[in-house]
Amino acid sequence: MVTALKMISEFKNEPVRTFASPEEKKRMSAAIDDERARFGTRYDLIIGGRRVKAAKEFASRNPAKPSETVGYAQSATVEHAKDAVESARRAYAGWASVGAQRRADLLFEAAAAVRQRRFEFDALLVLEVGKSWAEAEGDVAEGIDFLEYYGREMLRYAGDHPVTPVAGEKGAMRYIPLGVGVVVPPWNFAFAIMVGMTSAAIVTGNTVVLKPSSDSPVVAERFVVLLEQCGLPPGVVNLITGPGAAIGDALVKDPRVRFISFTGSKDVGLRVNELAAQPQPGQKWIKRVVAEMGGKDSILIAADADLDAAVEGVAVSAYGYQGQKCSACSRAIVEDAVYDSFVKKLVDRIGSITVGDPSDPTNYMGPVVNEASLRKIEGYIDAGKREAVLTAGGGRAGAEGYYVQPTLFTDVPPDGKLAQEEIFGPVLAVIRAKDFDDALAIANNTEFGLTGSVYSKDPRKLERARDEFFVGNLYLNRKCTGALVGAHPFGGFNMSGTDSKAGGPDYLLLFMQAKSVSEKVG
Repeated sequence: MVTALKMISEFKNEPVRTFASPEEKKRMSAAIDDERARFGTRYDLIIGGRRVKAAKEFASRNPAKPSETVGYAQSATVEHAKDAVESARRAYAGWASVGAQRRADLLFEAAAAVRQRRFEFDALLVLEVGKSWAEAEGDVAEGIDFLEYYGREMLRYAGDHPVTPVAGEKGAMRYIPLGVGVVVPPWNFAFAIMVGMTSAAIVTGNTVVLKPSSDSPVVAERFVVLLEQCGLPPGVVNLITGPGAAIGDALVKDPRVRFISFTGSKDVGLRVNELAAQPQPGQKWIKRVVAEMGGKDSILIAADADLDAAVEGVAVSAYGYQGQKCSACSRAIVEDAVYDSFVKKLVDRIGSITVGDPSDPTNYMGPVVNEASLRKIEGYIDAGKREAVLTAGGGRAGAEGYYVQPTLFTDVPPDGKLAQEEIFGPVLAVIRAKDFDDALAIANNTEFGLTGSVYSKDPRKLERARDEFFVGNLYLNRKCTGALVGAHPFGGFNMSGTDSKAGGPDYLLLFMQAKSVSEKVG
């Protein structure tokens, strides 16, 4: 166990396995087989350390083969939600008082445990949410990064912080936890974002009710059990599973809840913000909402860009994990002078993308997460055929599973449905711009502001993008996905959320409050 700040090494991002060696391939295949052997397991709610069953269950299915049930989770009721909040409330005082070092140690121990069980979590992500081997490995590595980074950050914030001296007084400021929180992570980074949101909340001394997506309850349960095995006291993290419509409002409105940390769609995020703003009987505070709500992200290709590099960056950003990333490129804005050449190269690149069961490492794209997502994406494809030119894909792929071909629309109107609404699937809109000025104007014409990228060899254009491209995460001459903890603090503007900057030096402040203390001396 780490016991002193001076013994902790400088933070470095976790290396990502490439599965290039026969040994890594063999271990990953064996881990997938092991997870398949556990299919059909029933997972309980975890409230105050107790295993609790509900009257109803729901199935978490393999989106690559929906006939396969990864596991059965409990459909929690409002009463379960209230019990979980009360459990977190009772655990709060004890957890807040254990000290920053012990809480950070727990995160470091959890990171070590995840490393030991890395193939297990990789395999679970492949089977529960349809990630390729590479995407699953990146997800787990990011989760380890969050644990290591936030542990170090908490130790940085621990203790008193000097303030301007005043004669006759001894003054300082310290950071203290908020209280009970509700953590609502998404399914698309079912491990990393869930781990990051949860670990940030607890390392700062809060206790939480964790309500994962109904598409990824098993990976969340597996992580909560891991925390328990690392010594997390009962009630610090309480696991509630089930449809958000049934229990989400009750959790957000509960007067005992001090904050809500949410990652998901714009509509749900706005609903959370609205409910949290309404004080309830017995409530003593203004609830804090930390929200990341998606995007409509653009890559801008200038006339002087390296087209081969731009094509690769767009393809990886648009079709990695089936476009199911809030940072995914869903719009390529291309200057007219290179538009036709870019499209031709991109169509050729799309032709090399393999689609199929992600348990097979030769497939780059797997399924979208569920049938509802599939139907939504198909609706956007139908709309796209009416307003633009379908240039690649547009159909289903595979006989079983929720597979969609990598799809490309060209000549998309900048104010059209494809260009303005978040699709969350492998559908890319290519928009023609007259020049760089026009391209920047189009890049800023949505209600979102999460990620963006510019490909150009002109330093003046890149500088203009720094100043004028209004997004929380801007990348120059590289893809717009793949933010690294510590290196690329992540969060967006406008309807993309509260610009929380996860994985950055300010993030833990969102889970704490500052207390100023002055003592008269002399």
